[in-house]
Amino acid sequence: MGAKGEEFPDSPTWRFLYCVLVSLVLLVLSLLGSALFAKTALITFMLISICYFTWILSVVFNGPMAVAIPKVNTPAYRVLVNASDPSQGTVEDFTQNLTANYTGWSFHTLGENMFPNYTMDYTTEKPTDFALMFAIIFSGVTGLMAGANMSGELARPSVSIPRGTVQAVFTTLFAYIATAFLMAATSSRYLLQNDYTVMMDTNFHRIFILIGIFSTTLFSSMSNLIGSSRVLNRLSHDKLFGCLLRPAKIEIGDRNPVVSVVITWICVVLVFLVGAMNKIAKLTSIFFLLSYMGVNVATLALELTSAPNFRPTFKYFSWQTCALGVIATGTMMLVVDASMSALGVVVLMTLIMVLHYQAPSVSSGSISQALIYHQVRKYLLLLDVRKEHVKYWRPQILLLVSRPASACSLLDFVNDLKKSGLYVVGHVRKGDMDSSAVVDPLQQVFPYWLSLIDYLKLKAFVELTMSNNIRHGIQQLMRLSGLGAMKPNTVVIGFHELAPSQATLQESQLLKDLRFSKIDRAAVVEYFTAGDYMPKELDGNLERLAPVDYVNVLKDVLHMTKNLCVARHFSKLDKEALSRGWNGQKRYIDVWPVDLQKPQETGLGWDNSSLFLLQLACILSMSSRWRSYTKLRVFICVNSLQDMHRRERQLKNMLQTLRIEGESSVVPWDHVVCHYQPTNGASGNTTIPSVDLPPAYISAFNDMVKRYSEEAAITLLNLPVPPNSAEDDGEKYLEMVRNLTDAFPPTLLVHGVSSVISTAL
Repeated sequence: MGAKGEEFPDSPTWRFLYCVLVSLVLLVLSLLGSALFAKTALITFMLISICYFTWILSVVFNGPMAVAIPKVNTPAYRVLVNASDPSQGTVEDFTQNLTANYTGWSFHTLGENMFPNYTMDYTTEKPTDFALMFAIIFSGVTGLMAGANMSGELARPSVSIPRGTVQAVFTTLFAYIATAFLMAATSSRYLLQNDYTVMMDTNFHRIFILIGIFSTTLFSSMSNLIGSSRVLNRLSHDKLFGCLLRPAKIEIGDRNPVVSVVITWICVVLVFLVGAMNKIAKLTSIFFLLSYMGVNVATLALELTSAPNFRPTFKYFSWQTCALGVIATGTMMLVVDASMSALGVVVLMTLIMVLHYQAPSVSSGSISQALIYHQVRKYLLLLDVRKEHVKYWRPQILLLVSRPASACSLLDFVNDLKKSGLYVVGHVRKGDMDSSAVVDPLQQVFPYWLSLIDYLKLKAFVELTMSNNIRHGIQQLMRLSGLGAMKPNTVVIGFHELAPSQATLQESQLLKDLRFSKIDRAAVVEYFTAGDYMPKELDGNLERLAPVDYVNVLKDVLHMTKNLCVARHFSKLDKEALSRGWNGQKRYIDVWPVDLQKPQETGLGWDNSSLFLLQLACILSMSSRWRSYTKLRVFICVNSLQDMHRRERQLKNMLQTLRIEGESSVVPWDHVVCHYQPTNGASGNTTIPSVDLPPAYISAFNDMVKRYSEEAAITLLNLPVPPNSAEDDGEKYLEMVRNLTDAFPPTLLVHGVSSVISTAL
């Protein structure tokens, strides 16, 4: 005892220094490894049990006594400076001899303490309530989950953690309830409210309770320090916060994360600056409740998603217990402090969002994928193809790609065209399944395709198939791509040029960094542009799709009642130039809904193909990346100058009725129609095969479109219907389409087969 009757100096500064010195001891012990912690656990438990048993004996054998109110309770020792004038304030008078009654075992005392009477907490000098009491007590039982934090140190964590946690819960519950009843039956309410060390002051000797408190605090602090460091170390290994926690990965000896322990100890020292734990008891309790609620939500999600590998061995586990845990923890958070709970939820949601969008892919998997799968499967079953209606039509596109390295612009364009619809990139690899092969060859190349889609920032699925015949492979893709009601209704294919297109894929076209791709962009570019990707094509000897097969593919698309789009000149499409505009003005999306096979029908009684053409153009103009830099322009051709004003007025009314914003333009094309001279005795009003269209007629139409749409960003035309006999007229048909679109800007030739426009919405 010192001269003032105190063993150690007492002030906020000294208390902070004591805490730091004790934490240094804990730091040293933690740096020695978890093996020392495990060896001392049993000794500490026995020591705490002996100290607690001495207090039980004191309760049984001690009689009534007066217990001095501790000097640390400064509010109890405050007196008025001037009793006659309370406004002069108070002063602390420690010369007083303040005591409270310890009655020993008494049912009368128990009855007086049975109901709550909240007063002021003398350590913080703030009023108390049920929420604060719960927060303080709850902070004392959070050590029950210490075993879960150290799962990596356990031999059989799946057995040890649930068994140890359940045993700890019931042991702690019994000890806490017994202690509360024994204290309430032996100590007056005044003593309990003004002496938080009443167990020490009423024991046979103070040293027993002091040792028990010190051992309990030391052991729980050490377990929390070790457990938190392991969690921090695991976060760094999973790279959840990037390079920020990289030093925490450093381990020595038997996988002892020394840097994680030091970082955790620094955080503990910073918490000591708070002074009194009761000040942040609510906040710590809320974060613990949030963590427990997170565990309940995760297990509830796993149970509801019916993940086959989630097979908990806990006998009383069910989705009802998980839901009860979520409701209970959420309710207690609101009871403790609604504002702090809101703050905690905001912090948690912020972390979840950061992890969702920034954290790299880890081998442990993500529960979000299980939830997404469960919801997608459920709603796909509700999406009934029999309930489809034209009002809710949207393009669901299958883009057929041979060499993606030469089709980057087209891949990006179709991504803008899909309008929140399905987008599937399909590829047919010519070959046959080799029974002697260990794995499917497509499985080896599939990751490269996925990485390419991600690096190009496309919202698309990838479908690969293998067939000895490219045409048959394309038929497989058209039939099997998609799922349920989400199946392609539109097929986009590049035009069959005379010579293969050159590869244009470069690293600069791809995103610089991609979190979820295990293949870097240099490897992706090298794979799709290397000589061994399509060696025959690069040697000039590739067995390309023959003109006859290509035309048959176009006919197959139409026979399967799918809309057909043929893309040409998309290597000219430059998105950067599009954003710069043309002479400071917006560029045009030009639509030419002219049926070249029926030039006599120049009215506005458009068929499904022309309306589909207009719908695609409208969708493209509504795309976020095209809306700001382009304008829609619709051309209609007339045979006489007298009809121009009337047809222009009709076209404007039609666009207004369809609620399509765009310019209308009426152009005379009598100089084009004059070349339309049907052969084989067909009359002028008869639809003639596309391959029989006069070359002069096609050339004149080509010149007219080039004159009006030379600077257009993209041009959309009706696709002449493929011939009945691809074997006889396939090459002639392709030559006609080449002449039709020669020297055009990026062009989409369209043939629609179903109704796609509605004014009912």
